Amino acid sequence: MTAPLSDRERQVLEAVIETYVQTAEPAGSRTIAKRYPLGSPATIRNTMSDLEEKGYLYHPHTSAGRIPTDLAYRVYVDYLMRPSAVAPAQAEQIRGELEGQRAAIETILSRASQVLGVLTNELGVAVSPTIEEAVLERLDLLQVSTERLLLVLALQSGAVRTIFVEVPAQLAPEVVQKVTVVLNERLAGLTLKEIRATLADRLRDAGSSEPGSSELLNIFVQEAEELFEVPVSGVHLGNTQGLAGQPEFATRQQLQGLLDVTERRDLLREAITARAGEGLTITIGQEHADARLSSFTLVTSTYRFGPLSGVIGVMGPTRMPYDKIAALVNHTSRLVGELLE
Repeated sequence: MTAPLSDRERQVLEAVIETYVQTAEPAGSRTIAKRYPLGSPATIRNTMSDLEEKGYLYHPHTSAGRIPTDLAYRVYVDYLMRPSAVAPAQAEQIRGELEGQRAAIETILSRASQVLGVLTNELGVAVSPTIEEAVLERLDLLQVSTERLLLVLALQSGAVRTIFVEVPAQLAPEVVQKVTVVLNERLAGLTLKEIRATLADRLRDAGSSEPGSSELLNIFVQEAEELFEVPVSGVHLGNTQGLAGQPEFATRQQLQGLLDVTERRDLLREAITARAGEGLTITIGQEHADARLSSFTLVTSTYRFGPLSGVIGVMGPTRMPYDKIAALVNHTSRLVGELLE
């Protein structure tokens, strides 16, 4: 349970957070008194002490000022932050970077992560759509050798997936053709998830007296999980240069910590997609399941097109202008969804 805040405590907390975000220096009562009409430094100092006792601020030993805790940022994001509008010039810049790439999903996502990084001075991130709910439009089987077929899955999202199918002996072309027709008749229009779960039932009475036909269909039944699996979503990262220049990464050790995290695509994918589907989400510091991300905040938003969805956003230190970044991430995710449609 978080300790409740009075109106004055909220005002002082908001002032401390905004000051610290702008200056990257612990906020002192004198600084707050000069910037905000909140009374004398002495009364502000008393309120800051109360906020520290409640766990919203902490006091670095080397400074008289105070720094917001993860809990303070959470209260700010949930209760104090005012909606921010994306500046027309920024909106134009984002659209200019993304338009004209309609056919290439990965290109749009890569450019989106780059432009978000430039506009926010954080690390832009994007995760490709999962095709778990993608609908199979049609499939083809191509003979590439005596004991190998190439399965080509064309999905309604426009994505294409290919995988080799090992067969025990050379099959007559007409057998491969007949099995292709059967598979299309019984599987087209289903999601990959549905196909994996129900393939055996759908092919139960599809056997043929033609040599090789039943054997090939049986391979599909036995290997449904592998043949119709969903590939792991790709992670796109913008340039780390802007983020690396921030005060939080001034020492070699801090910079190395940042580089270690950005090299772990699996770690980032898991963190970014942990709350996918919930619209705009902000995960702050120690709220991350993995301790290696405890000094970072992720601001992400889900983009959608058709039955598919992915995630786009930024990663940075917990000290960030949450209102502006949330607006940019939301705007970009909506635009990505529009362009992909």
